[in-house]
Amino acid sequence: MTLKELGIGQSARILTVGGEGALRQHFLDMGVIPKAEVTVIKFAPMGDPMELQVHGYELTLRLDDAAQIEVELIDSRSRKHEGPKKISNTAHPGLGEEGKYHVKGSGNPLPDGEKLTYALVGNQNCGKTTLFNQLTGSNQHVGNFPGVTVDRKDGSIKEHPDTSITDLPGIYSMSPYTNEEIVSRNFVLDNKPKAIINIVDATNIERNLYLTMQLLEMDIPMVIALNMMDEVTANSGSIDVNKIEGLLGVPVVPISAAKNQGVDELVRHAIHIAKYQERPGRQDFCDENDFGGAVHRCIHAVSHLIEDHAKLAGVPIRFAATKIIEGDALILEQLHLDENEKEAIEHLIVQMEKERGLDRSAAIADMRFTFIEKICESTVVKPKESRERIRSERIDRVLTGKYTAIPCFIVIMLAVFYLTFNVIGAGLQWLLEQGIGALTALTDKALTAAGVNEVLHGLVIDGIFQGVGSVLSFLPIIVTLFFFLSLMEDSGYIARVAFFMDKLLRKIGLSGRSIVPMLIGFGCTVPAVMATRTLPSERDRRMTILLTPFMSCSAKLPIYAFFVSAFFPKHGGLVMGGLYFLGIIVGILFAFIYRKTLFRGDAVPFVMELPNYRMPGAKNVCQLLWEKAKDFLQKAFTVILIATMLIWFLQSFDIHFNMVTDSKDSMLAAISSVIVPIFKPLGLGDWRICTSLISGLMAKESVVSTLEILFGGTVTTALTTLSAASLLVFSLLYSPCVAAIASIKRELGAKWAVSVVLLQCAIAWVAAFIVRVIGLLVM
Repeated sequence: MTLKELGIGQSARILTVGGEGALRQHFLDMGVIPKAEVTVIKFAPMGDPMELQVHGYELTLRLDDAAQIEVELIDSRSRKHEGPKKISNTAHPGLGEEGKYHVKGSGNPLPDGEKLTYALVGNQNCGKTTLFNQLTGSNQHVGNFPGVTVDRKDGSIKEHPDTSITDLPGIYSMSPYTNEEIVSRNFVLDNKPKAIINIVDATNIERNLYLTMQLLEMDIPMVIALNMMDEVTANSGSIDVNKIEGLLGVPVVPISAAKNQGVDELVRHAIHIAKYQERPGRQDFCDENDFGGAVHRCIHAVSHLIEDHAKLAGVPIRFAATKIIEGDALILEQLHLDENEKEAIEHLIVQMEKERGLDRSAAIADMRFTFIEKICESTVVKPKESRERIRSERIDRVLTGKYTAIPCFIVIMLAVFYLTFNVIGAGLQWLLEQGIGALTALTDKALTAAGVNEVLHGLVIDGIFQGVGSVLSFLPIIVTLFFFLSLMEDSGYIARVAFFMDKLLRKIGLSGRSIVPMLIGFGCTVPAVMATRTLPSERDRRMTILLTPFMSCSAKLPIYAFFVSAFFPKHGGLVMGGLYFLGIIVGILFAFIYRKTLFRGDAVPFVMELPNYRMPGAKNVCQLLWEKAKDFLQKAFTVILIATMLIWFLQSFDIHFNMVTDSKDSMLAAISSVIVPIFKPLGLGDWRICTSLISGLMAKESVVSTLEILFGGTVTTALTTLSAASLLVFSLLYSPCVAAIASIKRELGAKWAVSVVLLQCAIAWVAAFIVRVIGLLVM
């Protein structure tokens, strides 16, 4: 039978793993290997994907992928993953003390003053960015979702200015399956850091040690940060740190990054191993008994064959050997082997497969997991089912329940929008508006009393205060929205959304993981586009980027709020919600079109871990809100301020630089009149409306400030309710701002960026025209 046919609670032993290439390698790296025992935990509300337990941790897997894995039913799992009943709790040795671990020192300490460079490497969602913040004093965003770090970040260790630590994307292995795995692996191979800080989740140690074993093969000085030890001990678990050090041959330091416990000791070890170039004391993890001898002989034979090539290419020999056996094309290309050498290696691998009874990739993965199991059985007292796990299971019965998951998601999102636009955000916005109004009146009075030139007076009051001030008043709404999104991400709920939305998104050709960039897109398109780097498929990544602009970003909130309060005051929540859902519906429509044209084929497999629910950290939430507020304020006082002043200048002077009494005689009117015929069928044939939409290309918030300057508070008399509806729809769907286009250009190239601008404008025009026609027919 296949894994797909198992029911909830049933256990089985894996016989064969189907598939091919990088995808199959990814399954093997995640622990889905022959002879591994698995138990089905649950299915997503729509029946797909499934969550299963393997090697003591939980993974999600689609039913189509599970159908490629052949299994045999077993009554119960032979390994309970409990470890010893009791372990040694001797003191952890300090630097230079005997008996802690055997290392291969270079014999040549680095000269004083040479910069110590570190790579911070670990699995996704293991607390890596939290540790980075503790080490460097940085304020990077931390989230409870796999793949928060989408790019490398650099900083120096506090009180050690001669150091540089790079926070790399979270990865599960050094196999080139996803973009972030390639980024992390290339950094370690090409940049050659002086040392590696490998952060390991102590609550999920078996899963995390797989990456550790690959890092050890790279023969770079390394220290292991055993994170979340406070959770292990709080649930009656323990780990023999000294024994693990001896088995792995590198220093292991127990820490709690969130509580800043053990971080000082970690820094001392990290400085020591980098300074004295203490390399791992062990790289051979083969089991000489049973079938392990075949793998052992094959790795060593391949190592001898490629030794000179590996040294020439600057690739660690042991790492290169195991990767070549796995069939890693990138490493094979780097070594420049001749045909005779390739044939000799192939013969060695075929012989190993014959003796081992497993294919090459499975044999290497089995060798690693066998060693990991032996480590855990002798050094890890498994904690009782944690309070976090029990709590997560209870919450999941409702939030990921078969009949409750999607209704809960809709209710949560509606509650977020209601609280943002009608209660908390709206209340804070009113207070800020009162403050800005009072400040404007005081400044106006002061300028009048001082007899300031009327041109300068107009620039300050009508340009800066009226334009920028109107945008600033929407800051509370944006911060409130990000507050709720941060709570959802930090708690672990967004990971669940990806889990139960996968089947729905697959119908439009995407993976459940694409829901995360799209949700981020409701905040800002720029980080949403960057977040697509965590998607393992180039096809999924491109398609998600093209769909992200349909998700209404928070920068458009000032436009919605302005027109809703002016034209639809009694139906604000309904109109706002309708706009957001319209964007989603149009996005879905174009997803179907993309799937049939530009992006044929199916979404990549959905393989990920679901983190436990955690209480959002106040520090992290406040940090995120400050970052978003700061970004908004920087934009308000740079891009929007410049745009506001430019618009004021163009609408105040004619082509001869004479100040005009009527803005219709201004330079701005002449420029905007060129595109007026295009917008006339939409009921937006006013040059001032066209001007505001052009300014929105620089920053969406500047649409409102431009309207305030040009109309001077009379926009309600210049537009009908139907025209306002058309304008709202056009603003929802037309081209994203310059910053978003720049990020798309950086990810996909100039052609795609220009295509997005033209396509979004065309879609917006058609949608606004349809709204106009329907409105005229109804009225």
